[in-house]
Amino acid sequence: MKGIHSIFLACFLVSAFACFLASAFDPSPLQDFCVAIDDPKAGVFVNGKFCKDPKLAVADDFFFSRLNKPGNTNNRVGSNVTTVNVDQIPGLNTLGISLVRIDYAPYGENPPHTHPRGTV
Repeated sequence: MKGIHSIFLACFLVSAFACFLASAFDPSPLQDFCVAIDDPKAGVFVNGKFCKDPKLAVADDFFFSRLNKPGNTNNRVGSNVTTVNVDQIPGLNTLGISLVRIDYAPYGENPPHTHPRGTV
């Protein structure tokens, strides 16, 4: 019976240590926001985009007005996805935020898809 406890303890310690080694995460952002801009002379290159000078940021850098308009669902799956990411709202750069509006026709479907780097 003592051998079973030793084996259980050894398995527990090995799995706990393996979980510790397998942890992964994104680094913390270095600033509160980094408004994306296409001009390479604008400043620092962060997260695949160049950052606008924070003093030049305006409210429109954080605004998107097309989510209130329904998408065209006249297609094979009967749905339409309107994506919003850093390309539509430059102020989302480095914040790790994106969203979608999904419109469904009657009996419309959400096709099978994946979310890379999504949480389980």
